[in-house]
Amino acid sequence: MKPVSFAPAAIAQPTPCEFELSGYWTALGIGAIDRHLEALTAPEKTEVVVDGTGVEGLDTVGVWIVQKLLQRLRAKGHTVQLRAWSPRHAKLLDMVAQHPDTRPPSPPHPSGLERIGRTAGAAGGQTIALLSFIGESAVALAGGIVHPARLRWRPVLYNIRSAGFDALPIVGLLSFLMGIVIAYQAADQLRQYGANIFVADLVGLSMLREFAPLMTAIIVAGRSGSAYAAQIGTMSVTEEIDAMRTIGIAPVGLLVLPKMLALVLVLPLLTFFADVLGVFGGMIMARSQLGVGFEDFLGRFTKAVSPMAYLIGIGKAPVFAAIIVMIGCFQGFRTKGGADSVGRQTTRSVVQSIFLVIVADALFSVLFSFLGI
Repeated sequence: MKPVSFAPAAIAQPTPCEFELSGYWTALGIGAIDRHLEALTAPEKTEVVVDGTGVEGLDTVGVWIVQKLLQRLRAKGHTVQLRAWSPRHAKLLDMVAQHPDTRPPSPPHPSGLERIGRTAGAAGGQTIALLSFIGESAVALAGGIVHPARLRWRPVLYNIRSAGFDALPIVGLLSFLMGIVIAYQAADQLRQYGANIFVADLVGLSMLREFAPLMTAIIVAGRSGSAYAAQIGTMSVTEEIDAMRTIGIAPVGLLVLPKMLALVLVLPLLTFFADVLGVFGGMIMARSQLGVGFEDFLGRFTKAVSPMAYLIGIGKAPVFAAIIVMIGCFQGFRTKGGADSVGRQTTRSVVQSIFLVIVADALFSVLFSFLGI
C-alpha cells in the first residue's frame, strides 16, 4: 500500500504564466496558503495555466481558496486554463464555480419549547453526572475509612489551614458586622415597647440558628469553593488529571477527599467562631443603643438561647461543607478547553454552591419546624 502523504498545500510559479499546485488543499493542510496568494503576479492580460497535477487532496475549503485565486486572475484580465486536474477534483471545482454566490442555509432558530427542552435535558444530564460524582466520592470515602493509611493527611492539613485558619479574618469581621446590624435594626422597634432586653433573644437565636452558619457557608463557597474548581479545572485543562489516571492514581482520592475531610472539620469551627463574633457585635450595639449592659445581655442570652439552638446551627455546617466541596470539585472536573472554560466553571461552582446551600438551609428550617425543634 502506498503511504499516505500529508504534505501541506503549496503553490509554485515555474514560469510567469504558470502556477503549479501541490499537497493537500484541505481544511487540515491549507495552512497559511491564503496569505501567499497576494504575492502571486503574472504578465498583464495573458493566458495563465493553473496546474493541479500535484494536488493530492481537495475539499470545499481548498476549492474556495482555488476559486479565490482564479477570480483574482480573471479580475486582472487573464485567461485562466486548468490543466492536469483529476476528474473528481475538476468536478468539484465545476460544481462550486456554477454556484459562486450560494451560501449555506442558516440554521433554523429553535422555538421556545425546543429551548426549554434543551435546557431541561442539559440540566438533567448535569444532575445525573453530579449524582455519579457523589457516588464515586462516597465510595472513595468509604475506602478511606476502611483503610485510613490510604488517606493523604498532608493535603488534609494544608486544606485545613487554607480553608479554615486563613478564613478566620473575613468570617469574623462579617459576623461581627452582622451582629451589629441585627441589633441596630431592632433597637428602634424594641425601644418603643420598652423591650430592650429582648435584643439578646433576637441576636442570639438569629445568629446561632441561621445567620452564622449560612453566612459562613456563603463566604467559604466564594472563597474556597471557587479555589477548588479553579485548581481542578486548571489541572484538567493541562491534562494533569489524565496523567494521574494513566499512572494509576485516582483523582478523587487525591483531589476531593482531602478537601472534603478538611472542610467538614473546619466549617463547624468557623461557624462557632462566627457565633461568638456575631453575638459580641450584638452586645456592643445593645449597650450603645439600648443601654443593655454585657451582664444583662448574657443573663438574658443564656435563658433565651437553648443548647439545641446552638447545636442546630453547628449541625448544618457539615452538610454545607459537603455541598461546597462536591459542587466545586464537580465543576472543576467538567472543565474542558482552555482558560475561558476554567473561569466559566469556577463561576458556576460559586453560583450553584450558594444556591444549594440556601436551598439546604430552607429545607432544614422546614424540617425543624415540622419536628417542633
